[in-house]
Amino acid sequence: MSAEQTWRVEIVYATPVRQEIIEVSVRPGATVEEVIRTSGMLAKFPEIDLTRQRVGIFGVIARLQDAVHDGDRVEIYRPLVADPKEARRKRAARGGKKL
Repeated sequence: MSAEQTWRVEIVYATPVRQEIIEVSVRPGATVEEVIRTSGMLAKFPEIDLTRQRVGIFGVIARLQDAVHDGDRVEIYRPLVADPKEARRKRAARGGKKL
């Protein structure tokens, strides 16, 4: 594959203690799922379950079958451990102080 026939795409995943950013070269028309699988991210983080976790491109929710474009940043989101609205209510009840 020549450089003109490939696109550069970043794949990002983070845990509370570690962040991984991997850049891959893919063919035009590659999907979000293909990019993630090509990156090796699933081997580095076996807890990732693409059937349950959401993915996005530059912070916008995407589907696994969506096509990526040159320069895209594919993000794999972790499940929320707390309801954000409930967490805000609890902080407000404590006077805005974090735990």
